[in-house]
Formats: sequence, C-alpha cells, structure tokens
Amino acid sequence: VQLQASGGGLVQAGGSLTLSCAASGRDVNLYSMAWFRQAPGEGRKFVTVKSYRDSRSYYADSVKGRFTISRDSAKNTVYLRMNSLKAEDTAVYYCAASPYYSYSDLTSMIKYDFWGQGTLVTVSS
Repeated sequence: VQLQASGGGLVQAGGSLTLSCAASGRDVNLYSMAWFRQAPGEGRKFVTVKSYRDSRSYYADSVKGRFTISRDSAKNTVYLRMNSLKAEDTAVYYCAASPYYSYSDLTSMIKYDFWGQGTLVTVSS
C-alpha cells in the first residue's frame, strides 16, 4: 500500500483544516487507517484510528471532540477533519495502515505496516 498525505498548512488557532490520505495498491477497507503526529522535538504520537473490522473510531484524549476521522471507500481515501485547532496541534501528521483491528494494538506505531510521507500543520496563536 502506498499512502499519500496532503492538506497541511498554516491556520489560525480556532480554525479548521482537513487532511487527506490517498491510498493506492490495496483497498483501504482491508486495513485499519490511522493518523499519528509528531511535534517539533517530540516522538510520533497516536491521534486517531478507524478499525477496518467494525469501522469504530478511536481518538487520543487531546483531540477527542475536535477531530474526526472518516473514510471514502470510492476514493480509497481517509480524511482527518480538525476543528478548533490549538497551537499544540502543530505537528507533522502521518497517515498509516495496519492489519490489526483492536484498539489495544492500534495505538502503537509498531503495529502499522505502511506510512505516508507526512504533512505539516502549523497553528498560529
């Protein structure tokens, strides 16, 4: 699976942005699809995932209620809608695909086989 993330940019605090992750090579419905992010000077952290098995979505506490992950099967694309953005959301955002489906597995980077190249989101305060 090849993943291509896009949609990052500069946005003011309180604003919104939608990231896209276009997949090729395999059907995204065969994988749990996630977003991770890496802020400057920090490690890569889990943001959200949609399990392929039951389409349930899981979110990190820091983004719950503000971010929404969705999947368009016809376009083989996964989206991350980000509302009420804060300065601390500034990071490079990565999409990833995993053959696992349980939440306990899906928050761990090592459970993901495929990664996109990342897209930078900068939130100005």
